[in-house]
Amino acid sequence: MKISDILSGKKRVLSFEFFPPKKVENEHILFESIERLKGWNPDFISVTYGAGGSTRDKTLDWTKKIKDDYLLNVMMHLTCIASTEERVVSILKELKKNGIDNIFALRGDIPEDLDNKEEAFKDFRYASDLVRLIREVDDSFSIGVAGYPEGHIECPNIGEDIENLKKKIDQGADFIITQLFFDNRYFYDYLDMLEKYRITLPVIAGIMPIINIKQVIKFTDMCGATVPKYLKNKMMDRSPEEMLNVGVDFATEQCRDLIENNVKGLHFYTLNRSKATINVLNNLNLD
Repeated sequence: MKISDILSGKKRVLSFEFFPPKKVENEHILFESIERLKGWNPDFISVTYGAGGSTRDKTLDWTKKIKDDYLLNVMMHLTCIASTEERVVSILKELKKNGIDNIFALRGDIPEDLDNKEEAFKDFRYASDLVRLIREVDDSFSIGVAGYPEGHIECPNIGEDIENLKKKIDQGADFIITQLFFDNRYFYDYLDMLEKYRITLPVIAGIMPIINIKQVIKFTDMCGATVPKYLKNKMMDRSPEEMLNVGVDFATEQCRDLIENNVKGLHFYTLNRSKATINVLNNLNLD
């Protein structure tokens, strides 16, 4: 089912994100997490796509597997950096053949092993180029795009970043899922700015319950998101169990505040684990 249709008919949506395991021995973790989270009746599941299409085949395989084996509504991530129009068209045909209606359109990161960086932009330079091609090839897909409450790390300011978001919308995007954030003020300020730019698409909030603070700090340093200092201090030098409990409590209060302020959706970045997300959902007692 198209995510755009679900969003138009529901007050709030719930979704989970997974990534293709790099090692076969870790696949059981993904299976177990999907099985546990399936009980929460998510509106959709998303499957990530590596830089330069580095997990392209796995992403396609896992997207189809989750749809067919777990009977879940799936959205496949698709990046265009260092890709070709021919390759993207081929993937779109494969998705359509398998009854997959939803795509999350991203530019992606330049592959580190690429000698000539400009080669990465041969057919696509921005995510808006990918959205345009998807609409030209098959207008029946529901297309999601990324939003950055604290601004994209490569943009000099949030205004320019929102202008780039508008380009994706003008090419045919249907909804927005934000990068993770840990301070809801960034999200609310972002919504206010989108309103000023007359952007009215549904915005789903990206949530990551913290289970490893050092891992999250490393990740946010790369993507430009902010972890509040008091939260870092509270989680440092804790045992894994204590860190999980603090992370779950924080994410619970974050989500509770978002729900009270009529957030359109919660999209959990699970890191292929289920315990923290399930604990948060249990705390929220969602209807």
